Amino acid sequence: MESEAIVSESTTLQERRKKKPLTSLAPEYIPVERIKQDIRLAASTMSEQEARYLVDLYYMMQENRKAAANQVRALGENTEPNATLAWVAGQAESLEAQVKKALGTFSQSRVVGQWAESIVGIGPVISAGLIANIDIEKAPTVGHIWRFAGVDPTVRWEKGQKRPWNASLKTLVWKIGDSFVKFHNHERDIYGKVYVARKEYEVARNERGDNAEYAARALETKRWRPETEAFKAYSVGKLPAGQIDARAKRYAAKLFLAHLHHVMYEDRYGVPPPLPYILTQPGHVHFIAPPGWPL
Repeated sequence: MESEAIVSESTTLQERRKKKPLTSLAPEYIPVERIKQDIRLAASTMSEQEARYLVDLYYMMQENRKAAANQVRALGENTEPNATLAWVAGQAESLEAQVKKALGTFSQSRVVGQWAESIVGIGPVISAGLIANIDIEKAPTVGHIWRFAGVDPTVRWEKGQKRPWNASLKTLVWKIGDSFVKFHNHERDIYGKVYVARKEYEVARNERGDNAEYAARALETKRWRPETEAFKAYSVGKLPAGQIDARAKRYAAKLFLAHLHHVMYEDRYGVPPPLPYILTQPGHVHFIAPPGWPL
């Protein structure tokens, strides 16, 4: 009789859960609590180290949420996914959104963050990550930032040496370039159009054979399978399309970093940073001021 009672009670509970939304069920089914005003305000006082942790956590959560959503989608191809799995995926997405709000508060509490988020393609997570990873007092020139971000081609990571750049910042710069590509048709876009123009330039150079020396060196340093696109391009003295695209993205991202350095430097010291040496020489490209600065 006791066994029958347990089964009966369990069945009744399942029936009730089918009829009620998840938010009206037991505490373990209540959705992630929305971030409270006092907690959001506390985010503005986070240290750079704490913000770095939260940015890294956000991207880990994002990848886990995508993986969970893919699994739920795959399981649901043949049958309706279990409510628990759907709930878990929803919770992950909700928590991710709350962390993003907290990082937005951190970013907007800084002048640099306000400027960065005014740029099409730069959101609160990327902005917070840049603020948290770049110490302007250690970067008197933008070259220091480029090297720290791993986008200085003269810096090599030799075997047995410590990584000469910040892995998290390098990932952020990759995301920045990718974001500019996505928004290049936006009416207020700036750096996406820089990417498009630079890609046209890189394609023209490649077609002229200007990358022949680099292509020959690439063939010598690695064994390529003949059927790969890379081998086909290198064997005729050209770079593969993927490298051309990556160069254009990197160019746009580096220009943005140069402008970010200008904003950070002026915000910290009250004066614009000194011009790079190359721009002080006759016949070189003129200075391009950061768009929308000062605010």
